[in-house]
Amino acid sequence: MKQYIDGFVLPVPRIHLNEYKRVAEKVAEIWKEYGAIAYFEYVGEDLKLEGTRSFIEVMDLKEDEAIVFGWVLFPSKETRELANKQVPNDPRMAELLAPLTDPKRLIFDAERMVYGGFRSLV
Repeated sequence: MKQYIDGFVLPVPRIHLNEYKRVAEKVAEIWKEYGAIAYFEYVGEDLKLEGTRSFIEVMDLKEDEAIVFGWVLFPSKETRELANKQVPNDPRMAELLAPLTDPKRLIFDAERMVYGGFRSLV
């Protein structure tokens, strides 16, 4: 079996990056409990390369937002599929995500997140 990843890109208001990071660190541990080998999230820094579309453009980034790029590594697609069924139903997830998805102070907007599962190529 080959490893499999879920990749994602999302905008986060810069003012809330520390709060987002605290939640992401806890979420990472939950994913690992359900079979993920590793969990990574990075904040965009050098986002433009001449001749290509930038994350800024593709994500329609606002001036006060940062790009977060992440991926979750699984030992197999089967492990990933099982984790993707279990993690959303873990009661800790709802508790952790509630403050980030409050419409009055939206930090994590799933409608603006880009996501996909990827099989190994190289």
